[in-house]
Amino acid sequence: MRTLKDAAVGETVIVSKLMGEGAVKRRIMDMGITKGVAVYIRKVAPLGDPLEVTVRGV
Repeated sequence: MRTLKDAAVGETVIVSKLMGEGAVKRRIMDMGITKGVAVYIRKVAPLGDPLEVTVRGV
């Protein structure tokens, strides 16, 4: 299974599963990242973290 970290800049990916537990998973869901949503990778920092993404077209 690929992760968001494996996606390339300019690629749109569909979330198939959320990893994490408790507060981490809740925080991801609060950002609008849920199962089935499209996430567009806009930018990635030189060392790979942080990412700039577009979720739900916003």
